[in-house]
Amino acid sequence: MKKFLIGVLALTTAQQLAAQDHGPEAQDTSWKKEYRGSYTIINDLVHTKVDAKFDYKKSYMYGKVWITLKPHFYPTDSLTLDAKGMDINKVALVKGTATTPLKFEYDGWNIRINLGKTYKASETYTIFIDYTAKPNEVKVQGSAAITDAKGLYFINPTGEEKDKPTQIWTQGETEATSVWCPTIDKPNMKTTQETIMTVPAKYVTLSNGKLVSSKKNADGTRTDSWKMDLPHAPYLFFMGVGDYAVIKDTWKGKEVNYYVEHEYAPVARKIFGHTPEMMTFFSKITGIDYPWAKYSQMTARDYVSGAMENTTATLHQESAQQDARELIDGNGWESTIAHELFHHWFGDYVTAESWSNLTVNESFANYSETLWDEYKYGKDAGDAQNYNDMAGYLQSGSEKKDLVRFHYPDKESMFDAVSYNKGGRILHMLRNYVGNDAFNKALNVYLTENKFQAAEAHNLRLAFEKVTGQDLNWFFNQWYFGDGHPLLDIDYVYNENAKTVQVIIKQTQKSGKVFILPIAIDVYNGAKKERYNVWVKNQADTFSFKYNSRPELVNVDGDKILLAVKKDNKTLDNYIHQYKYAGLYLDRREAIEFALKNQTNSKAQELLKQAMKDPYHGLRIMTVSRLDMTNSTIKAAAESILSDLAKNDPKSTVRAAAIGMLGNYDNAAYNAIYSKGINDSSYSVAGASLENLLKKDKAAAIAAAKKIAGTGKLKGNMTESVIKVLAQSGDESSFDVIASTFDEMPLSNAKFNLMAPFADYLGSVSNTANFKKGVDIALKFREVLKPYGYDAVVNNFLSNATLKKKEAALAAASDKKALQEQIDYLKGKLGDKKGF
Repeated sequence: MKKFLIGVLALTTAQQLAAQDHGPEAQDTSWKKEYRGSYTIINDLVHTKVDAKFDYKKSYMYGKVWITLKPHFYPTDSLTLDAKGMDINKVALVKGTATTPLKFEYDGWNIRINLGKTYKASETYTIFIDYTAKPNEVKVQGSAAITDAKGLYFINPTGEEKDKPTQIWTQGETEATSVWCPTIDKPNMKTTQETIMTVPAKYVTLSNGKLVSSKKNADGTRTDSWKMDLPHAPYLFFMGVGDYAVIKDTWKGKEVNYYVEHEYAPVARKIFGHTPEMMTFFSKITGIDYPWAKYSQMTARDYVSGAMENTTATLHQESAQQDARELIDGNGWESTIAHELFHHWFGDYVTAESWSNLTVNESFANYSETLWDEYKYGKDAGDAQNYNDMAGYLQSGSEKKDLVRFHYPDKESMFDAVSYNKGGRILHMLRNYVGNDAFNKALNVYLTENKFQAAEAHNLRLAFEKVTGQDLNWFFNQWYFGDGHPLLDIDYVYNENAKTVQVIIKQTQKSGKVFILPIAIDVYNGAKKERYNVWVKNQADTFSFKYNSRPELVNVDGDKILLAVKKDNKTLDNYIHQYKYAGLYLDRREAIEFALKNQTNSKAQELLKQAMKDPYHGLRIMTVSRLDMTNSTIKAAAESILSDLAKNDPKSTVRAAAIGMLGNYDNAAYNAIYSKGINDSSYSVAGASLENLLKKDKAAAIAAAKKIAGTGKLKGNMTESVIKVLAQSGDESSFDVIASTFDEMPLSNAKFNLMAPFADYLGSVSNTANFKKGVDIALKFREVLKPYGYDAVVNNFLSNATLKKKEAALAAASDKKALQEQIDYLKGKLGDKKGF
């Protein structure tokens, strides 16, 4: 599953994060006493056959399920199934064509069935249940990865929302499949499966496995039967129904299909078209060909997560559906496509045996994004992805959480920056330590020895030990079964008489824990480097290296793979040399970061001029976006480069960043760039041009924003820019488009970026009904964040922008009563939480 909240929250400031009370975990620590291990297996699932009919008016599913099971080891005369919020009409034992009613108890959560006899481990039996699923009446808490957990979702079921299609889709992870299908809803269960769906004939369906039959019925419906011959976990069960265009592709003779809304059929291959190549790449590095019968991907409206790796039938948030102009700026969903596909090895083929071990699913899916970018777009791209994910972990405030943890408040809390981002970075270090070939071979051993089973981190360790011949307990105990990360203070002492340089590495983490770190230290004279492989093992380690002439650079962590925070006490000259000769993405990034902190220095300025033309577009954007335009020397030196980048850079996102910075110049000649840029094929360029035009010609910018919004086609980065311009205008006639666009945006960085201008805009809204509606929309966003302790972020915007603006206007207001009503309404909604 792809998680988005990490990326959103990384945008909050360090001060905000530090000041927050991190929700349920901080308030209630009773969970720390409860060990959460693997589910104790009494009965094993063998096969599940579900027959589903849908009531669109009631949002009900009328279901029949046949579940074949057997005792795991010990004889048993009873069975407990998860079944959340259902009406249970019948429970029976199936013998041939006959059924025998069974006694059962149902508490709205579990069905406890008396089997009528004792079964041995060698005996299978089949249970039949007739039931009604009522997903909208079930209250189940979601997670940071999944904002809701009612299992079965009816989207616009009666067609009342004219601009939204009617869809049905399911979301099983963590344990929500049991809202619509009685089962043993645990990750260490595996079952083959059949899914039968009767739907209006105008819709297509998707489920796990292959479509084996499709039959039209006399009442205008159609019954589709899907069959899954290979076992997988219940949380991966999937049903999808809707009016989709199905774009067909193939991989080694297997079906590869893309289910998109008809509007996106022409660009479906541009969005998902790398899938077959990804399947080839992932098959090669694991040594196991994609193991399932087919691979389909479907998009969903109002989806509660980023995407989900349902076996052979991945579901994606509607944000995957990018139009042709969005795709000019790059496929923003490509990493997610890779992530969910790699789950079909790590998660679907071999599944975490407990939520405590979730990282053996999610760390690999997360790391696949780095692996794919490195393979497809080069090492800089892979290293950039790796760095961004590391930053997501480091900014999450999760240093006290173990990677594999058996104590947590709720299974949903495992979906965090530790299981995903930190786990992926640990794999990056492990790959570097054992070598690429050994890493890939160990993946093959792990997958082969545990195929169609559940596994845990120890299985992964054993696979790596089997391949490398090394004892790796030190690595796994430190990174998988421990918490935190090293804080390194690195100093250099040169002795010209002895011709030696001492590298002193201190670990300064407050926990007192000392990490074992095998690293490379590179010593540079000009372009020539000498590499030394060393082990950091103590709170303070000193390494001494001889030289003939004083090195221009000593580069600790030469491969730039450490998951750590480094205070590296290099000089600007060292960093200039590092940028020129060390050459990796992080080498260059570290040098640029240092120069950006020293922009008054002439040498730093020269480095930044080089960095504005860096070979990797991401570093060009970073440099351009963080130039200090209050520094007259920087401003003058950068202008011609910015102008050239704005006009000529091959990457539209770089052109957009350069255009954004040109707004700092009082040069009427650039107005032509902005006016032309508004109509650029790139949304990023158009959006940046629009925001700059607002600074130079407010009336023209607002008129352009209204015109664009009036087309009803707000997409990509243009959405953020248009809403920002309209919000900053304070124009009340734009309230509906501002409020509805913000409300309907899926959870994303863009939505979070718009929270501040939206809150500021609400401070200017005089219409009380609109004001209350806008506040309610903001609070709706707050509720998505609330279970995880981040509601204070929204409260902060509303109290420090909206409320202060209203209170400041009160003294001069002509209608004090209406304004006071708005203030009281907002205060009431904020309650006692007016910020941090």
